[in-house]
Amino acid sequence: MAALSGTLLNAATVLIGGFLGTILGDRLRQGLRENVVRGIGLFLLAMGVKFAIETTNLLYILGAILLGGIVGSLLGVDARLNQLGQTLQRRFARGSTSTVAEAFVTASVVFCVGPLTFLGSIQNGLSGDASLLVVKSTLDGFTAVALAATLGWGVLLTIPLILLYQGGLAIGASLFVGLLSDLQLREMSAVGGLLIIGVGLKLLSIRDVRVADFLPAIILSPLVVAAFRRLLEALGQ
Repeated sequence: MAALSGTLLNAATVLIGGFLGTILGDRLRQGLRENVVRGIGLFLLAMGVKFAIETTNLLYILGAILLGGIVGSLLGVDARLNQLGQTLQRRFARGSTSTVAEAFVTASVVFCVGPLTFLGSIQNGLSGDASLLVVKSTLDGFTAVALAATLGWGVLLTIPLILLYQGGLAIGASLFVGLLSDLQLREMSAVGGLLIIGVGLKLLSIRDVRVADFLPAIILSPLVVAAFRRLLEALGQ
């Protein structure tokens, strides 16, 4: 149940935000929405630094982020995710006189296709720590208000998707918790911290970091740690 705590909270905030947005309509000021997003961006920078500096060796996260970035770039993770969102948008929202389909597709991409979804779910599943999903839930709650105010109640249709998709990631990660050492889990968290910094920079419009291209770094970080440990053992250190 601990592995799903963040996902359940996320679904609840989207539910509340979607209802509020539907009721408020377009009366919610744009400036207020922008300030909320900027505030969360600043918070993410601080959180990312906190996680990143807990690494035991900078070479671990350097190796993971470089290899992960190369793999993600070759696979075109960021481009493929953007293409998926555009494809869904064209397929379900085109030619519709109602904004329900558009609201569902847009909210699905925003809530389920993003670094915090992967990072938060994996962390929640591995350690039971839902702190990242708490941040994501806060952001998604306010985003749900904004989207529902603009596009309508179709935003609420994403709740089952959040429960299935995000919850599935968390449960899947929990199955591997016994296979990873404390050091590997710690370095996964440190690498995730770097990616969170990238999300913060993006929300603050400082730099459009293609964070999704670096997502493979999280999966590769335990392998990088194991490789470095074996290398040090071979060198007698």
